[in-house]
Amino acid sequence: MFEVAIGLGVLLSLFFLEAFGVAAGGIVVAGYVAMFLHEPVTILATLIISFIVYFIVKILGNMMFIYGRRRMVITVLLGFVLGWAARYYGLFSGFPANYSVNVIGYIIPGLIANSMEKQGIIKTLSIMIVAAVVVRFLLVLIFGGKIIG
Repeated sequence: MFEVAIGLGVLLSLFFLEAFGVAAGGIVVAGYVAMFLHEPVTILATLIISFIVYFIVKILGNMMFIYGRRRMVITVLLGFVLGWAARYYGLFSGFPANYSVNVIGYIIPGLIANSMEKQGIIKTLSIMIVAAVVVRFLLVLIFGGKIIG
């Protein structure tokens, strides 16, 4: 089911990029977020890391040139390091939830931050949420309403 979610997320992200000119955070982000829609605090933790990365890159951008591939590498690397630190040190373990709160994936926060840097926060988050919900809906249709996750 996870593979199908990622595949649908890639297709839908490409469609939204071509139709509306807005990326859903990264080509694989919609599929990953769709798999965690039943864990909103996990999505919130991922977005917190993404915002931290976004602001760090903004600050670094005032001191050095960060464009293109360099920005992509820096945001993904920072997202990876901060996501790893959040997992390793249990930074989100105090969040109220009936499940283990973690950051989604290893590069997802960096991909989201990179898209927010490129196209803006509102555009990125809105298209990411719409794409994730559509992917989740398609998964429910494909798998006959089985509980996902």
